[in-house]
Amino acid sequence: MLDEQAKKTILRKIPHGLYICGVKDGEEVNGFTASWVMQSSFTPPLVVNCVKQDSKSHSMIKASGVFALSFLEAGQKDLAQKFFKQQRRVGNKFEDVEFYPGAETGCPIISDSLGYIECKVVGAVEHGDHTVYVGEVLAAGVHREGNPLLLESTGWNYGG
Repeated sequence: MLDEQAKKTILRKIPHGLYICGVKDGEEVNGFTASWVMQSSFTPPLVVNCVKQDSKSHSMIKASGVFALSFLEAGQKDLAQKFFKQQRRVGNKFEDVEFYPGAETGCPIISDSLGYIECKVVGAVEHGDHTVYVGEVLAAGVHREGNPLLLESTGWNYGG
């Protein structure tokens, strides 16, 4: 029998970075704070990005087949928090955040971030309440050097 408390405690020990996942479908842009992200291949360069299935961003990625990840710097907890809320409750999350469209995907990239990757979806696994999107990295850029923002440093929990 699964010990629910033990499961929650141990799964929350998996380390995660925090990213802003920018998405675009037609002229509409959106973004969310992503933490279930990892590299999954060198050749071709692939990343895995797990996205909540009942989110607007999920349907936008499914329709467009692209996304971008902006890598946040330690100390950017407030920026991560801004994108953690659902769009319908907060309106346009990008209205006071400087961003630019990625050259390969058109997805929003946060200007004040460590850097970014742009991806096209090359696979998806839809089990449970998140979809595992496999993205091939089409473009990458570095804005500045710095340490990444880690979920554990925020005091938040997302997992378990």
